[in-house]
Amino acid sequence: MEGNKHIERDGHSATKIFDNRSLEIDYRTLIPILKTGMIVLDVGCGTGAISKDIANIIGNRGRVIGIDNTEKFIESGKQTYKYVENLELIHVDLFEFETGEKFDLIVSARVLQWLSNPKDALKRMKSLLKPNGQISILDYNHEKLEWDPKPPQSMKSFYKTFLKWRKDEGMNNKIADDLSDMMQEVGFHSIEIINSNEVYERIREDFSSKVGIWSKVAGSMQMVEEGYLDNALRLRAISEYDNWVENDAISMTMKLNEVRGKN
Repeated sequence: MEGNKHIERDGHSATKIFDNRSLEIDYRTLIPILKTGMIVLDVGCGTGAISKDIANIIGNRGRVIGIDNTEKFIESGKQTYKYVENLELIHVDLFEFETGEKFDLIVSARVLQWLSNPKDALKRMKSLLKPNGQISILDYNHEKLEWDPKPPQSMKSFYKTFLKWRKDEGMNNKIADDLSDMMQEVGFHSIEIINSNEVYERIREDFSSKVGIWSKVAGSMQMVEEGYLDNALRLRAISEYDNWVENDAISMTMKLNEVRGKN
């Protein structure tokens, strides 16, 4: 989307991250409001992994359109999920998406955190909803990330720089906690906040890959190229953090809210 300047959504590793997501694990709080026959728009759908799960629940009487402004994600999803008849994936920016359709439900997971204009995005989504249609936004408060025990100082320094970089680019590091006010300001009503924290403990099979997300983020040279970060610190953060994940990490909690509103 316009104003979307990102690290996590770039590259082959991001495609793999999206493909490994599922509704049941990564957007579990949405499931109770999905109904057979719904017309759903998934904004910033990535490869469509979660969109596909939504499509399977609402059935062939319903339909899901997933949109994303990164073409390689959409092209990948079109191949992977081409068997899902009630799913359409479109490479388009939200602000350029033209349709005569109005939606029963609009969802957007982990997307507004990357925007410098999230309120404009909410207004655009509101315009695409049916009267009394529902919106569901799932997103993080990055300022409240918890590691147990604390990771190496190199990763703490990297993460502090990451938050500064995001803030300087106009991104909201605590958007999960600000969404309800934003929704109210653009005219949504019946706003609900549902805690959706991601808690990763070593007992989970995907523990290393999930907690290791910050090594993947540090894998980008973007903050080095933009003068925010010394490359030696970036490399040290990756090495020391990977060792911490393998040997010392007990848990990581990412603070996440699903915020719903009605048109």
